[in-house]
Amino acid sequence: MDKRTLGFIFALIASYFIIHTWFDQPSTTPVTVVDEAKTTFVVDTSLRASHIPTSQERKQFDLVMLYSDVELTDAVTVAIRQDQSFITLAWKDTLPENLFMKGAPGDPKNTLRVNLAIAPEKAGDPVLYTHYPNQKLRLPTIPSTGQYDIALLYFAGNNTDPQIIDGKMVKENEILVGEKPPLNSIIIFEYQNQAWPYAIYNAETDQVSFLDKRDLFADTAVVVFPGGEDKEFFKDEEFYVLENAYQQLVFSTIDGSLAEINLPFESESNQLSVVRPIGFSQLIKTDSPQNATFPQHPYREIEEDGKLSDLKQPMFGGYYPLLRRDIIGTGGRVSTHIPPHYYGLNIIWGPNSPDTFKYKVTNTTKDSITFVSQQKSRRITKTFSFPENVKEAPYVIDLTLTIEGDARGLLLTPGIPEVDLISGSFNPTLKYRSRRGQKSKVEDIKPPKRLVEYTMSIPDWICDGNGFFGIILDPLNQNPPGFSVHPVSGELAPTRLTVVDAEYDRFPAEKYPGYEMHLALNPTPGTYQFRVFAGPFDRTILKTVDATYSDPQTGYNPDYLACQTSHGWLSFISEPFSRFLYLLLSFFHTVTHSWGLSIILLTIALRLMLYPLNNWSIKSTLKMQSIAPKVSAIQEKYKKDPKRSQMEVMNFYRENGVNPFGGCLPLLIQLPFLIGMYDLLKSSFELRGASFIPGWITNLTAPDILFSWKYPFPFFGNSFHLLPILLGIVMYIQQKYSAAKTTGRTPTDQQKQQKMMGNIMAIVFAVLFYHFPSGLNIYWLSSMLLGILQQWYTGKRLKAQKQ
Repeated sequence: MDKRTLGFIFALIASYFIIHTWFDQPSTTPVTVVDEAKTTFVVDTSLRASHIPTSQERKQFDLVMLYSDVELTDAVTVAIRQDQSFITLAWKDTLPENLFMKGAPGDPKNTLRVNLAIAPEKAGDPVLYTHYPNQKLRLPTIPSTGQYDIALLYFAGNNTDPQIIDGKMVKENEILVGEKPPLNSIIIFEYQNQAWPYAIYNAETDQVSFLDKRDLFADTAVVVFPGGEDKEFFKDEEFYVLENAYQQLVFSTIDGSLAEINLPFESESNQLSVVRPIGFSQLIKTDSPQNATFPQHPYREIEEDGKLSDLKQPMFGGYYPLLRRDIIGTGGRVSTHIPPHYYGLNIIWGPNSPDTFKYKVTNTTKDSITFVSQQKSRRITKTFSFPENVKEAPYVIDLTLTIEGDARGLLLTPGIPEVDLISGSFNPTLKYRSRRGQKSKVEDIKPPKRLVEYTMSIPDWICDGNGFFGIILDPLNQNPPGFSVHPVSGELAPTRLTVVDAEYDRFPAEKYPGYEMHLALNPTPGTYQFRVFAGPFDRTILKTVDATYSDPQTGYNPDYLACQTSHGWLSFISEPFSRFLYLLLSFFHTVTHSWGLSIILLTIALRLMLYPLNNWSIKSTLKMQSIAPKVSAIQEKYKKDPKRSQMEVMNFYRENGVNPFGGCLPLLIQLPFLIGMYDLLKSSFELRGASFIPGWITNLTAPDILFSWKYPFPFFGNSFHLLPILLGIVMYIQQKYSAAKTTGRTPTDQQKQQKMMGNIMAIVFAVLFYHFPSGLNIYWLSSMLLGILQQWYTGKRLKAQKQ
């Protein structure tokens, strides 16, 4: 590679870093970092600065004037009204016990007295007046993801002169404002033409404090759902846990559905589980420990005797969350509540149905729980249970559903799976199996951008997964035609990954939408059975479940194993090679009990199988090197006639039985195996979390991590992967070793081209493989090293034969 080429590559890389570093910087000017929640104020001049609220804004924020006298002549402050509660900022240290405001039109005196409920410590502090005793504010739970409108209310001259600064809230901990507030302000969350006070900005200390830390919050908090209806998240929502060695099922009394499905990790005390912890679980425990508790909320457990335990507190770590769960913010506040609409095994009335219903627990045994809901036009009974022999049906839930009354238009949802990155990519897996006569076929569904309905299909089952885990919903009775897939905004149902390096927005919620599937229920009242698989797409586990529920007499096989595969657009190449490689890999694993060592042995086996072809290619390359001087002489002889030179060189190659492209054959031969190995690592749960070298290669389906740092850099992220760098070095050494020794003579054009291509390919592969799974890097690195060894051995033998 000449200096100009090196300079071009260096300039290209430098430009890449400069551009990304420049454009990744915010276009706003940071002002300060505030309070223990690390909420940041940022001035954004594109937003409107302070202004007197218009009449429309006064109506939206429900600003009212409070007076010191019943005649309403001495105005003392403007307050934000919420029902019969009024919040404002103290205009002096000591405030009157009672204030007055204009009352309802039907009031004879047309006045309303309000009483001091929360007194301030000093002027500028928040203060609460209420009409009824012991009344408090209802505060919103602010979503931790997405961007929302806010306003900052302060008083310019006195408390009767309100000013408003427009702003936006980004991910709960960053506030963009048109200008920095000069005085203490009430921060108002704007949603659906309503104003929700939720924090106070102290201009003197330059800090933000949340109202729920000042004893101003109510017994019920309003949960705000972007794009949906406001709902009250009542304190009497209860959670019940049914657990075995494979699953922790967390049921909610809202909709009698699954708020959580948590899968215990494999451990010395639990040898039945096949789920291993990976790096993200540890990162969440470190970065956001409040989101690493299972279940997330206090619960009552069904004990061995079938009775309910006393209220228990969540445990720290030990599980993988199969469903997307609430995101807990700073101070233990629920910053994003997953709407019950998206709970697992929930009955809904449409993709955007806002209705939720309370269910009561009517019966419990050690392996089952029953919920009942009496609704306006129907009565619904849900019984969830584990199979009698869970070892024969691991990760299976049996659901018995009884509908009395109006059963029309009901849909059953499996829930929204958590994100599990595969090779660093988001890989939702949506499938269904349909039957035509005696034949059944599993179809892949491309993740849709909007609601997609399959009105004519009668599915045997539907599958909603993330590549390595998922939920299979299998109706055991005759079901009507129809199911649908509905995309769900990542801000509405955020993944747990959003809390990892949240200050750098490493995993923005909008990039990871969920997909909710809806299965149409029978429109006639009755009792219906469903089998639900909720767990890892482990080949052995799925085969066990398939064998348990297969019927040899009828030939029925549920074929849940089909959910395990995750092939791309090259599946016609990758699938057969992937299956072949898995057979070999499984064989070596039974001997070594190490998936990493098995990959190396697999590489050796493939090299032995392809030895004759590789040997022929190496001999062809060495022969080309031996005749290189004669080729140079031909090129020199006809250097003034390039076409004649090329024709004479090709004739010379033909006469000497040399294929100039023979050196490319090993790469072309190995390409299908490389694609098959990549596909294998994407679709083989068994390798997820499989460690090879502790502290370095801890997950064969993810990149290796030699060391990491906090701040993410463009392309590199926040961790250093050594294997792809070693791969690039070995490829460079291989091409140097295989290149013709041109000392003392002019290299041919073919040799120059091969040398340049070899250098470029070493760089390209190092960059290309940088974020690829460590298992794939181990395979390719081993193959390159074995290729060098074979080349050295073949050259040595040929040299000995000549002597």
